[in-house]
Amino acid sequence: MFAVMKTGGKQYKVQSGDILRVEKLAADAGEKVQFNEILMLGGDKVVLGAPLVDGAAVQAEVVDQVKADKVINFVKRRRKHSSKRTRGHRQKLTLVRVLDILASGADKSGVKAAVGAGSVAGVAVAAAAPKKAAAPKAEKAAAPKAAAGADDLKLLSGVGPALEKKLHEAGITSFAQIAAWTDADVEEFGEKLSFKGRIEREGWIEQAKELASK
Repeated sequence: MFAVMKTGGKQYKVQSGDILRVEKLAADAGEKVQFNEILMLGGDKVVLGAPLVDGAAVQAEVVDQVKADKVINFVKRRRKHSSKRTRGHRQKLTLVRVLDILASGADKSGVKAAVGAGSVAGVAVAAAAPKKAAAPKAEKAAAPKAAAGADDLKLLSGVGPALEKKLHEAGITSFAQIAAWTDADVEEFGEKLSFKGRIEREGWIEQAKELASK
């Protein structure tokens, strides 16, 4: 029986006992791994995947982590100011020995799936980590709701949602607080909230006294 499997963007035709080199896997020598992307099974009966064969897998043992032969890349530009560049590269590979080919029941085998060292799965786990740090933002956004029992300061002349938010941030949440303002308070909050003169012009203190008494 043989199988055509896919790993690292390449396809391999394998059977039990074969030793092959595949794109680097996230596994140590001696570990048993399972390739789950099976495109075809051959033998007494040929099974073609659409695109994969459901439940099929190839189980293998990691023999060693190796490197391919060095490839030299040489570039020369023929110009007045010519340049040369030489680069070498050795692809990282994993040497595996095929142990068994499963026609079904791959999901119940309990063998670790063969995952590439630079796979999308590994990146996805790393990308998910920052989401934990995002939790405090939700608490921060919910902070303005802490003043649920506050007076509706928008009832004051000239006060809209944005100005009410500024007042809340300055610790002013009730008409009683505004009604008790002294001349010094009026001057202080006028400068602090950048609406100097509006308090007297709109008559907030008189309005606040009236609204607080209701």
